Amino acid sequence: MTLTPAVRGRVDQAAGSPAIDIQPLSTGNNAVLYKAGLADGRAMVIKQAGPGGHLDIEGYMLRLLAQRSDLPVPAVYLADDDLLVMDYLEARGRLDAPAQRHAADLIADLHSRTGETYGLERDTLIGPLHQPNPPGADWVAFFRDHRLLYMARKALDEGAIATPMMQRIDRLADRLDDFIDDPAPPTLVHGDLWGGNVLAGDGHIAGFIDPAVYYADPEIELAFSTLFGTFGQPFFERYGEHRPLRPGFFDVRRDLYNLYPLLVHVRLFGGGYAGQVAGILQRLVG
Repeated sequence: MTLTPAVRGRVDQAAGSPAIDIQPLSTGNNAVLYKAGLADGRAMVIKQAGPGGHLDIEGYMLRLLAQRSDLPVPAVYLADDDLLVMDYLEARGRLDAPAQRHAADLIADLHSRTGETYGLERDTLIGPLHQPNPPGADWVAFFRDHRLLYMARKALDEGAIATPMMQRIDRLADRLDDFIDDPAPPTLVHGDLWGGNVLAGDGHIAGFIDPAVYYADPEIELAFSTLFGTFGQPFFERYGEHRPLRPGFFDVRRDLYNLYPLLVHVRLFGGGYAGQVAGILQRLVG
């Protein structure tokens, strides 16, 4: 993919200033990212997708977080299916203890924003994958049908998991009430809280990107934040000062909820992620 004169014209119009210095940043998920320096001194990120891109949904989710919370996210200037233009957020730091504590303040505040039902008014994406969000009042049913079973059955259809694993997931789905006894009210979550989506400055958080938003029990977000070592003790100690964790989270529900992002990774990457799913299933249902 290249930034044709027509594409550059769309960028310039959306940003309100010509892009005079465009440098590639990265590629992935059928998209290419560029950093653009504008004539007025600002910096933008340009994300260009190939055919079948859904950058309009990513832009929608960033705008939703900006409208419904104080979570720092890049302002969006253009969100079409093939092109996303947003602020560039400088991130040259690391997720050290001060940055984790700042992240805890921000995420705890995000988790204070509640809705009437779980899900969302429209479906979204997690990474490049479809994420269904039909609104509902029952969290256990929502997690069972639209997170755990939905992603597992897609993985089965694609050959990423085998029938015996699907049968064990079905058995777990029938027993979710044994593990989730007192879910939190519908809470706005970022939805894809791993380290690559958390931009750290020097001892603080510069912003969050690439969300997969919906209203959920916030424990599913906290669980995901531990899956790849994004946050640790400094984060959870500070978060607990704002919103004490319910008993049983680290013992049981963290692994249960992490089945969803692990199944996402099974579909995208295969390999050892299926082994991690098998390990959790062995612990929970034998």
